[in-house]
Amino acid sequence: MGSNTASTPRPLRIAVASGKGGTGKTTVAVSLALSLIEPPPTATSQPQVAFLDCDVEGPNAHLYLRPIFDRREDVVILVPEVDASKCTVCGKCAEVCQYHAILVLGTTPLVFPHLCHGCGSCAQICPENAISEQPHPIGVVEAGITPHGIFFARGMLQAGEPLATPIIRRLKQWAIPPSTSSHSVIIFDAPPGTSCPVVETARGADFLLLVTEPTPFGLHDLRLAAQVAGELGIPAGVVINRDGIGDESVASFCASAGLPILMRIPFQRAISEGIAQGRALLDIHPEYRTGFWNMFQHIQDLLAHHSQMGTLRQLATDSQ
Repeated sequence: MGSNTASTPRPLRIAVASGKGGTGKTTVAVSLALSLIEPPPTATSQPQVAFLDCDVEGPNAHLYLRPIFDRREDVVILVPEVDASKCTVCGKCAEVCQYHAILVLGTTPLVFPHLCHGCGSCAQICPENAISEQPHPIGVVEAGITPHGIFFARGMLQAGEPLATPIIRRLKQWAIPPSTSSHSVIIFDAPPGTSCPVVETARGADFLLLVTEPTPFGLHDLRLAAQVAGELGIPAGVVINRDGIGDESVASFCASAGLPILMRIPFQRAISEGIAQGRALLDIHPEYRTGFWNMFQHIQDLLAHHSQMGTLRQLATDSQ
């Protein structure tokens, strides 16, 4: 078993993100997936594609890929429950909780499950063993196969629950076990924004594909998204959606930041109407399939160059 795991090729992981919602992130992620399962005749290989919708507060990629879900699992976190007969109200549980999920008020510790991150520190530090951990459901993950043959999985945060990150973390672990060899490319459709759920989605990715629009708002959020890529140390490239509106400030920023612009999708009323009707971009404009395939090849070239540069830097370091 150990030798098989060691020889399993690691799938290429591409996270598709945007600094804000409504920029076409899911449109790009879905189009990339569809282009890979039907490569051009000149292609030497056909990737086996997995698609994870990590936008757990508003997943919508299923509307375009139409999977048939046949696997489902509840996601729970463990929250503290205090046995009042053992508790001496020492307050150590409240002191250790950085999320303020426990408050010692008078003679009774109060637990706020919606603030709890399930770290278990309170139960570990309690000197009276008065705290036990109880499962608290926060959402579900589910998976299935699309009519195109794409493995599809998504997470859904339960209404009223504030913690999206545990759902995303579980989705990635549950849907794509580390030893899997059935997929050669995994596409992560990230939540909008640049907060913790986006970081959790991008964590472990090989490439971050940033989708933006050429407007001042798009530029502002692209700067933040590029900063996340830099802090995570993930190579990144940009897709400019709705090209033709706004100005060239996004292109100027990309040039100055060393971010390659991998594709431009023009602003067209036909695209907007088709997307609103639940049609994928490649159904509206099948000729874009080649463009997305070429972008995938470009990403592979960038990663190969990045790997070589990393090797060169390591060699330089080792020689000192």
